[in-house]
Amino acid sequence: MKSPGDEPALGGDPFTSSDGTIPYLTRLRERRVRLAASEDAENRSETTRESVDLGPPVPEVPPFEDRDESAGWLDSLAGLLLNSDDEERVTALLAEFEGLPYDSLGLNPRVARRALALFGQLHKYYFRVESSGHEMLPEKGTAILAANHGGLLPFDGAMVITDVALRADPPRLVRAVVDRWAGTLPFVNIFFSRVGQVVGTRDNFRELLSRQQVVLVFPEGMAGARKLAAERYVLQKFGLGFIEESLRHHTMIVPVSIIGAEDQAPILYDVKPLARLLGLPVFPITPTFPLLGPLGLLPYPVKYQITYGEPFRFFEEFSPKALGDPHALRYMADEVKRRVQQMVDAGVAARRGQGA
Repeated sequence: MKSPGDEPALGGDPFTSSDGTIPYLTRLRERRVRLAASEDAENRSETTRESVDLGPPVPEVPPFEDRDESAGWLDSLAGLLLNSDDEERVTALLAEFEGLPYDSLGLNPRVARRALALFGQLHKYYFRVESSGHEMLPEKGTAILAANHGGLLPFDGAMVITDVALRADPPRLVRAVVDRWAGTLPFVNIFFSRVGQVVGTRDNFRELLSRQQVVLVFPEGMAGARKLAAERYVLQKFGLGFIEESLRHHTMIVPVSIIGAEDQAPILYDVKPLARLLGLPVFPITPTFPLLGPLGLLPYPVKYQITYGEPFRFFEEFSPKALGDPHALRYMADEVKRRVQQMVDAGVAARRGQGA
């Protein structure tokens, strides 16, 4: 009988190939090969046969970098949105990907630069983010950022990524682990991949940690995003996957509190039967959705406050045997949750005091 520690906490990745290839392009190339072989056989045949109708020829797919050239105006716009200091930071962040169309997990440096330019404006002017505790972030090497979650759309993750990129010294590139459901959404999954985020699987998580990346996780999972308004800032049960990988990779865990995200789209009611019917994790009723249609899901311009706390280094306190002890793993997860909850409570109290 397997113990809980033997079971993968994050599972396997159904959306990406293990060798880093793009399945669609692979299938396209295979069809071209079959077409070419069929045509050669026809030309070599000494008997007359009726030609096989294979339909219109498959169009050539230009290399990724050539396709990206057509969106050069986006690079110009990003240049206008980034001031000189931010431009230097973003250039330093993405230097390791220089000359690559994308890395093995799908990050494209040009798309990531554009995204940071856009979210930098939201960070400064829409959510007016205030942040502290950047000294708790490692200057180099890997780290896991464990944060509270909320707000339906993942602007909380985007603001943490942008904050560490534009305000930490030195700037660090944060790669967020997103919910599996996001990996099934057309266009959205491609966007997440291109800006450096990955579907939450064990293989993806390990790949990032082995590369000494800073990884953002929301241990509450979707339970955090679908909290009702009355449950705002009350953390839900933390998963164990990030604890397991922290121990395996000797990686520090930095607790992060985010104030504001859970106010950006307060859920008054979750229509669970309709959510199940539509295959959605939540069907929210908010003050603006579904009244205003899709626009009702857009976040309110609430002010964000992000705080980075003192890191946990469980790998220094526990032996590798703790990986097979579900009680030890639960203890560590609860310790991180307790710290994040304390930071959240302090941030909420401070905000109420400022509003008094």
